[in-house]
Amino acid sequence: MVVHSDADHRQLLNAVSQGDRNAFETLYKSLSPRLYAVALRLLKRPVWAEEVLQDSFITVWNKAASYNPESSAPLTWLTNIVRNRAIDWLRGADNRCDELDDLTLNELPSLDRNPLEQLLQVDSARRLGDCLDRLSAQQRQSIVLAYYHGLSHDEISTQIGSPLGTTKSWIRRGLSQLKGCLGL
Repeated sequence: MVVHSDADHRQLLNAVSQGDRNAFETLYKSLSPRLYAVALRLLKRPVWAEEVLQDSFITVWNKAASYNPESSAPLTWLTNIVRNRAIDWLRGADNRCDELDDLTLNELPSLDRNPLEQLLQVDSARRLGDCLDRLSAQQRQSIVLAYYHGLSHDEISTQIGSPLGTTKSWIRRGLSQLKGCLGL
C-alpha cells in the first residue's frame, strides 16, 4: 500500500487502534524516516534518535485509539509523540541531563512555525515521499538507510545482504531519479 495523504494515515491509525499489525507496519514504513529526522534533529545522536523512534512507535501501538482526527493531522500527532519522547529522553534517569547543560529545552528547535513555513515543509515532504515511492524497493531502502539512518555504504550492503557495488548503484540511480522527480 502506498501511503500519501492524511486520510491514508488516519485509516492506518484507525486500523492500528484495532490491533492491525499490517497497518502498523505500513504506518511505520511510511512515516518512520520523517519521524526519525525529527528525533535526530532534537537529540543530535543517531542511537538516541533510533531508541526514541522505537519508543514512540510503541506508544503509537498502545495509544492509537486516543488519536482524535479532529484535533490534529496524523503526522502532527505522531511528531508530538516523538518530540515529547525526545525531551523525556534528554531528561532521563541515566544522567543524560548533562546533555542539557549545553542544550536547554528552550534551545530545542521549535516545531511551531508560521503557517506558510508549515505548508511549504508539508508540501516538500509530500513531494519527497511521492518521489521516494516511485523508486524501486532496493533504491528506497538504500537511500533511507544512508540519508535518514546515517549508515555507510558498507553497513547498508551488510544489512540488506547485497554486494557493495550493487548498493552503491542503487543509491546513485535512486538519487538521480529523485533529483529528476523533484526538478532539481
